[in-house]
Amino acid sequence: MTAEAGPPLPPLRCRPDWPFFAGLAVLSGVYVLFIVAMLAADLSFTSPRHLLRALASPEIRYAIKLSLISCSLTTLLSLWIAVPTGYLLSRHRFPGKRLMDAILDIPIVLPPLVIGLSLLILFQTPPGRALQQLVPVTYAIPSVILAQFAVACAFAVRTMLVTFDQISPRCEQVALTLGCNRSQAFWRVALPEARRGLLTAATLAWARALGEFGPILVFSGATRMRTEVLPTTVFLELSVGNIEAAVAVSLIMIAAALIVLTLARLFGLRAPLERVL
Repeated sequence: MTAEAGPPLPPLRCRPDWPFFAGLAVLSGVYVLFIVAMLAADLSFTSPRHLLRALASPEIRYAIKLSLISCSLTTLLSLWIAVPTGYLLSRHRFPGKRLMDAILDIPIVLPPLVIGLSLLILFQTPPGRALQQLVPVTYAIPSVILAQFAVACAFAVRTMLVTFDQISPRCEQVALTLGCNRSQAFWRVALPEARRGLLTAATLAWARALGEFGPILVFSGATRMRTEVLPTTVFLELSVGNIEAAVAVSLIMIAAALIVLTLARLFGLRAPLERVL
């Protein structure tokens, strides 16, 4: 005996998707317009004459030069640490791995002033004083690089970790079976595969170092023609009421950041950049 089939169910009526997408567009558009409005406000507040006057200032030219040099050195140091650290965390399991992973994120979440204060106290300890007898660090140019490195390296490490996580270890295992040791497999297989992530880590570290202010202000000071970089230039110009020069320097930093981030998205690995940011 078979059960009689009931009446057919009415077809499901799906609601149109446009209200959902319209809500997404409105919410995201508000924030995008907010950012564009801030940039437009900066552009409307200054003029090419103010920008040229700022570029003609010896202090601002020195700040631009020191920023370019220090950010480049910071990027090289960050990659020197980020590549092996990211590879180690991605490929190997060892006691304390989770603790190490959490410690590496501390510079990202700490307030910038706390990082600067921690660096200042570190170089007041006996080992720090002993080092400063050989190389002056506090309130000198090396302190600028260290302050930038303390934060930028954490972003580079996180980028390289995500990069190596996305690369299958199978090719390295094949290389090991063909006679390569672990070091040769890293240099010949893993690192070439991670070249786009390496570029992303470099550009992200450079951009982060360019915008660093809090640690530099505490650890390096804001001395004209000595430890002055672009973020501290904005602070110094604001402190004397020269808002036009401060906005002009801000636009230089915005342009540099846009160029670096655009290069990272064009030639780098998009996924690590999005996951880190």
